[in-house]
Amino acid sequence: MVRREVEYKWRLSELMAARGLHNTTDLIPLLAERGISLSRPQVYRLVNQKPERVALQLIAAICDIFSCGPEDLITVTAADARTRKTGTSAPNVVDLNRTVRPRRARIIDDGH
Repeated sequence: MVRREVEYKWRLSELMAARGLHNTTDLIPLLAERGISLSRPQVYRLVNQKPERVALQLIAAICDIFSCGPEDLITVTAADARTRKTGTSAPNVVDLNRTVRPRRARIIDDGH
């Protein structure tokens, strides 16, 4: 079984810019019209950060505001995970020549 790596891009800021909304606070009254009450910091994080969890009602409200579907708000990419190769040295690791070793220093007491 091949492991899959799934990534997503949150595109709310792009949707806002396309509609001419450049301040995150512009979204607050539009959400309130749809029964979603969020604080200014919550809206700022929603627009400028990639959320981990979002309520479906919030996604539905955003899609209604921008007349789009969830696929316009979230772009998903998936690919097979790369398997780690063992036993090979990485390209940024220097192979040391083990036949050349530094000489041990001798400390001589000169009588002082």
